[in-house]
Amino acid sequence: MKKNIHSSIPPLTWQKILNFHATSEEQTPYLLLDKDVVSKKAGLIGGGINNSRCFYAVKAHPGIEVVRLIDSLALNFEIASEGELHILKTLGVSPERIISSNPVKNPHFIEEAFSYGITYFAFDSTEEVDKISRIAPSSNVYVRLTVPNEGSEWPLSKKFGVEPDRAIDLLLYAGEMGLNPAGLTFHVGSQCTNIYNWSTALDKVKALWIKAGEKGLSLNLLNLGGGYPIRYRRDIIGIPAIEEMINDLITKQFPEDLMIHLEPGRAVVGDAGVFVTSVTGKAKRGDENWLYIDVGVFNGLMESIGGIKYSYVVGSRAEPKRWIIAGPSCDSLDVIDRDIILPEPATGDHLLIPSSGAYTVSYASEFNGFRIPKTILI
Repeated sequence: MKKNIHSSIPPLTWQKILNFHATSEEQTPYLLLDKDVVSKKAGLIGGGINNSRCFYAVKAHPGIEVVRLIDSLALNFEIASEGELHILKTLGVSPERIISSNPVKNPHFIEEAFSYGITYFAFDSTEEVDKISRIAPSSNVYVRLTVPNEGSEWPLSKKFGVEPDRAIDLLLYAGEMGLNPAGLTFHVGSQCTNIYNWSTALDKVKALWIKAGEKGLSLNLLNLGGGYPIRYRRDIIGIPAIEEMINDLITKQFPEDLMIHLEPGRAVVGDAGVFVTSVTGKAKRGDENWLYIDVGVFNGLMESIGGIKYSYVVGSRAEPKRWIIAGPSCDSLDVIDRDIILPEPATGDHLLIPSSGAYTVSYASEFNGFRIPKTILI
């Protein structure tokens, strides 16, 4: 394999891929995850924000060896289900290092989490307060606000969150029900490329914080959710610049002893991953060139239909053509990308997809009998 000049694969990761390819007979598709990139990102996130703790969003990649690696890097964890909790239990992660920021949780999950010792839960409704107070009394709870998600490639503003006046009422109600109304949370959207989303959100939080104090609430937690972007096709603003702005705003507007929680997922594992796939076929349909590969929407690239635009690397030196790239299933929804310029590969050639470590295998199914790709740490 020779590297395409448009590849966003880091040189050291590329060398690891070549070494693996030279010594392995692993059948494609599979996901290679560079441990050094994960370690670098884990050490970077939160470094620019005072008094912050990072909680890896397990949903980004819940593979037990991936979680084991992240555990060894001293990150904490954010979970939403019994399945994710089981992974952390298996690894012996202490409950003090686990939170749950899904605002609407399965009662059985709350019961298992509280029994394990987890005491930090998000919410955004009276029903959730009732549920938590009944199953996990005296827990610390933080209410989710709605904030703008413009500029985020995977918006998250529709399903959860409340406006400030409703948030105050919910926090007061949580206190009446015997819970500890600890603070606030928001999410600017996954793969947020608009730095001002954090500024707008923090302005909204500040106004609510003042009102909460006037109502006698003593909040001490601000959960910033996730949203840090990684590079797919376009350059993005770096984590240090994002955190410099966030830290400056928090320092100026909030109490000095405020606890800050971060929930990175994509930013930890996303650009550490490279899908290794094979070309399974080609076709000419009218004026369109179709390129078929052995991973698709259903078994690893679900985000391709929701706004995430991957880049692609082939080793061919043939004439570049414009392609529609499709997955292996017989479903017409299984189209990954359009208008992609690539040198024409042969059937059986490898096609690499950089920045594919997050929300790929965790979304994948075995629809149509195609297997979920294995993750291999390199």
